[in-house]
Amino acid sequence: MGKEQWEVLSTEVENPRSKSLDTMKIRDLLILMNEEDEKVIRTVREAIPTIELAVQKVIHVLENGGRLIYAGAGTSGRMGVMDAVECVPTFSTTDEVIAIMAGGKSAFSTAAEGAEDSERLAERDLAEIGLKKDDVILAVAASGRTPYCIGALKEARKRGAGCMSLACNHHAVLSQYADIAIEVDAGPEILTGSTRLKAGTCQKLILNMISTSAMVGVGKVYNNYMVDMKATNHKLEERAKRIVMETTQCSEKQAVLALQDAGKSIKTAIVMLLTGVSRDEAERKIVEAKGFVNKCV
Repeated sequence: MGKEQWEVLSTEVENPRSKSLDTMKIRDLLILMNEEDEKVIRTVREAIPTIELAVQKVIHVLENGGRLIYAGAGTSGRMGVMDAVECVPTFSTTDEVIAIMAGGKSAFSTAAEGAEDSERLAERDLAEIGLKKDDVILAVAASGRTPYCIGALKEARKRGAGCMSLACNHHAVLSQYADIAIEVDAGPEILTGSTRLKAGTCQKLILNMISTSAMVGVGKVYNNYMVDMKATNHKLEERAKRIVMETTQCSEKQAVLALQDAGKSIKTAIVMLLTGVSRDEAERKIVEAKGFVNKCV
């Protein structure tokens, strides 16, 4: 990409409001950052129709045994990794939501920015995780032109997998390789080119929206509670107990006993308490309802 092309990327141009960033008073700098961040919410809201299409695609993929795979580099890659990793404790995912990142696992904590320039690295990384046609790739790139992300979508297309993209510039090159292309533009960063700021916030919001909405869509939520959560420490055990109490209006003692009888499964404990059935019957009901507690009770 030549200089002229870089200059049209919103994420790379100078923000006129922050020309004197290095001499601003701290309070003024913080107010400016906050005002610029307000643009993120409006920008993401404008993209909701396309985000909805992405969620629908992910739900379909998960219902049919496929995976949501984030692909990105640098800040964008780290956003994907964080969202995928957080789905494990929140929704007890195994490999339903995963991420690949240019430079591999070590790039999450140690910069390996040069790796993003290789399409072949994405092909290799997808081969290592066994990309299949039932999966869907969501390539995330602030600039919308990262070769690693383009390579991921090209490989997905070759293997018959779903192709989606998320870019923080309009008319992104990346969008040309996607069936569903999410484009958001919150304007130039206050620190020119630092896409860990507004662009990164846009990405985090949208990835959170996609993964959370998809998990709701496949039955991992009851009312507004994370009923597939695994209670792996004291804090989460207390949360599990509160969820059972609040969704069934039972006592603390009843919640503790139900969780014990349910093998610590929040979802099973709720169905047992609300329907009066045994653990085996509750588990059968949940399977028949494809995980949706509200269809069991």
